[in-house]
Amino acid sequence: MRLSLKTRQVAGVTSIVGLAVVLLGGLYVSGIGRVRLEESRARGQFLANAIYHRAREVAAANPDAYAALRSDPGLRSILESSVYSQNVTYAAIVDAKDVVIAHSDAERVGQHLPAQPDLDTLLGEYPWRQLRAIYAEDGRTLEIQQPLLAGDVRFGTIRIGVSMLLTRADLYLALRPAVITALAALLAASLVAMMLAQSLLRPLHLIRSGLSRLGRGEFGVMLDLPRQDELGEIGGFFNVVSAQLSADRARLAGEKSTLESVVDRLEDAVAFFTPDGELLFANPAMLLLLPSNPGTGTLADLWLPEHPCRLLVEQTCADGQSHGPMSVRADDPAVVGWLTDGRPADGTAAAEAASPDGQLVMTHAIKDPAGRIVGVMLVSRDLGYLGEVQSTIQYSRKLAALSRLTAGVAHEIKNSLHAMIIHLELVKQELSGGPKGEAPVDRPAASTHVAVIASTLRRLDEMLQGLLKFTRPEELRLQSVTLASLVEALMPIVSAEAQKSGVDVTVDCPRDLPALRADPAMLQQALLNLALNACQAMPDGGRLRIAGRAVRDRQVEVVVEDTGAGIAPEHLDKVFNLYFTTRPGGSGIGLSMVYRTVQLHDGEIEVQSSPGKGTAFRVTLPRA
Repeated sequence: MRLSLKTRQVAGVTSIVGLAVVLLGGLYVSGIGRVRLEESRARGQFLANAIYHRAREVAAANPDAYAALRSDPGLRSILESSVYSQNVTYAAIVDAKDVVIAHSDAERVGQHLPAQPDLDTLLGEYPWRQLRAIYAEDGRTLEIQQPLLAGDVRFGTIRIGVSMLLTRADLYLALRPAVITALAALLAASLVAMMLAQSLLRPLHLIRSGLSRLGRGEFGVMLDLPRQDELGEIGGFFNVVSAQLSADRARLAGEKSTLESVVDRLEDAVAFFTPDGELLFANPAMLLLLPSNPGTGTLADLWLPEHPCRLLVEQTCADGQSHGPMSVRADDPAVVGWLTDGRPADGTAAAEAASPDGQLVMTHAIKDPAGRIVGVMLVSRDLGYLGEVQSTIQYSRKLAALSRLTAGVAHEIKNSLHAMIIHLELVKQELSGGPKGEAPVDRPAASTHVAVIASTLRRLDEMLQGLLKFTRPEELRLQSVTLASLVEALMPIVSAEAQKSGVDVTVDCPRDLPALRADPAMLQQALLNLALNACQAMPDGGRLRIAGRAVRDRQVEVVVEDTGAGIAPEHLDKVFNLYFTTRPGGSGIGLSMVYRTVQLHDGEIEVQSSPGKGTAFRVTLPRA
């Protein structure tokens, strides 16, 4: 049974007071009991002394002491008066064999009187033993004994009986006021404890009420508590925390609204689950794939046990790790069972929402700063839409590549047209006979200008043919090929070129690298162009390194690195432009062809160079 704090406080204070009352009462009872025993002993000893003096006088005056003691009226009077002494039950004189000589009860004369325990021995015991003798043994009688001597010879004993039963009754009368006082003290303690608890617990009740209001989502909860004590300080801390919490809640509410707005507009289907597998949130795209009105359903309410989404969420909840991506098609038995098992009512709509190309599902574990999992995010991507996006991205990349390749063509055409206009003006002047039409026509000069115009036109035609070659769709003959075999095939040409310039060639392409899906001829030509350019950049010798390695995201990286003169920083962003070259006699087509080949293979190429130290081209290609 759960007890309130007030009840426990009252019970605690009352218990402490009760324990103190019990301890003090025990000491008081033991003290009163000893006092009553000592009083009984004093009365018994006084009576024994009176009997002793009278018996001694009688025995000394008569030769038959026993007979004189039996018949002496004074002694009998003293013995009979003993019954009026408090707690004394009898007074007797016995001989050496415990036979009664004189007794307060005349009928007991001549009878055997067994000896009882000595009261003086009990008074020497511990208080709890004295109380035990008073309360634990009903009707027990203790004796006060005093020997009668004739000279040095003992001829009898005076025995005074003290009843513990009478002593107990006397003790009860003495304890009654103490018991009443103890009960009054307990009652007063309870009342004081209740008043104290009411006073002390009022701030706690206010704090609890404030916490309850915060728990219900109220903002700006403040407590008005006096600051004279620690509870007042706690109230002040509560107000500070409440203000901070209200500010944080307002900020989180705004962030939540923004997040929901962003997630609601995603093409991906997104849902959040608790670590127990309970649905917290699902965006509209995910709601199309869930049973109607899922609410805060559990995984068992949403999917069959074999459904991939349920399996991934359960795995992430169990091990705290992200899983996927996993491809799920609409004709998967687990998905078909989910869509047609009658759970949801609008199963047809859910089936239509499932893409015929399937879904790509994955889960991400959401953890707190301590590394504990606090939720699971499920993401489902439409493979059909994803394919469209990838096609759009590839098309955009190809347009960007074409723009980069042809960046220098417009400049070349403009220069050529400008040159032709100048020479046409000069031909016009020659044919008209000079500026004023008086000079004869200089046919050799006019022919020279015409020849320059024709040469420029041929150059323009070559440029346009080259541009058409770059823009014309290229048919790739894709197949699985290893990087090691491609490099091995071009090494005879590269070695011959390197030998002319004294270049050392190093090849590091392990044969166990993942295979590439590529057009062998085009990719081999691109690598050959990079290697030959590297050799031509080191006319005085150097080192050429061709290396390959597997990298993340299922890709293979090829590095062609030289120790030549390098490329100036202002030329790095132009090296792949069509017809751009810094080498005398260069065509400006080789690196453009490399760039175009890499783009056609859905790869990437980048260049790093330091003047005077060398250049490195890094080509990244997807695996087969």
